[in-house]
Amino acid sequence: MSSQNASSIGVVGLGAMGLGSATAMLEAGLPVIGCDISAKARETFEARGGRSVATPAELAAECGVVVLVVVNADQVESVLFDSPAPGQAPLAERLAPGSLVMQCATVAPSYATALGERLAALNLEMLDAPISGGAAKARSGDLSVMASGAETAYAKGQAALDAMAAKVYRLGDTAGPGSSVKLVNQHLAGVHIAAAAEAMALGMRMGIDPDTLYDVITHSAGNSWMFENRVPHILKGDYTPLSAVDIFVKDLNIVHQTGRELRFSMPVAGSALQQFTAASGAGFGREDDSAVIKVYQCLSGIDLPAANDADAGEGRS
Repeated sequence: MSSQNASSIGVVGLGAMGLGSATAMLEAGLPVIGCDISAKARETFEARGGRSVATPAELAAECGVVVLVVVNADQVESVLFDSPAPGQAPLAERLAPGSLVMQCATVAPSYATALGERLAALNLEMLDAPISGGAAKARSGDLSVMASGAETAYAKGQAALDAMAAKVYRLGDTAGPGSSVKLVNQHLAGVHIAAAAEAMALGMRMGIDPDTLYDVITHSAGNSWMFENRVPHILKGDYTPLSAVDIFVKDLNIVHQTGRELRFSMPVAGSALQQFTAASGAGFGREDDSAVIKVYQCLSGIDLPAANDADAGEGRS
């Protein structure tokens, strides 16, 4: 594949997930161009052998596939539709007809559906393809992708999907179902993290040794993937932000917004949203999402395990 005939893959967003996916594509032999406003992020990708640009519009001349690994709908809008300079066309208007936009952020299903229609009006294809699995799986190319779009969109994105993911779920032939399933996943993830934090706080308040409690629960029916994955951060006192509290403030707000659109009550998700919002309001928004337990420290004065410098900063598996 030649980078001179719009056959390269552009990856916009070189954060933990985007950098990992871009690197996995690079190691799979794909011609990848990374894009991020952060010079440090671009330098990191270049140190791994990749090329990078500073603005999304620069990708249009060389990329027939653009993968958006950004945070939210506002960033998707900016990447696709903001002009790089007065009088200059944005990325969506510069891409060659038939090019593919693979949208991987967690967004409202209604937004994903509308975005697909807007891109179709510009003669572009869209794969609604939210991702799950964390930074480690992004780096190893083992993400789960919850995708929906036309068969032609899947075909154009197949090489990127093969490099990014261990599992691609084909959920429909239009934009929207992919984001709908991701929203269900985020609903459960947020509720499970909040529940794990509350359960551990309850045990500590009753005077149970937290390490013992973790061992018992992970071998009992009350265990969950999130309990098993997040509680070790609490036990180590390590709140390095691998997935921040504010991510779940955003995602559970999207869950809540979608519930309002559907007139569908979700009191359990609402309770979890309030706990993450409280944690963010208390100043913990940029800490790891397991820091939602600090709400209970503020409310009841429980003593949380202190940080062990030898453990701090360890990655999540």
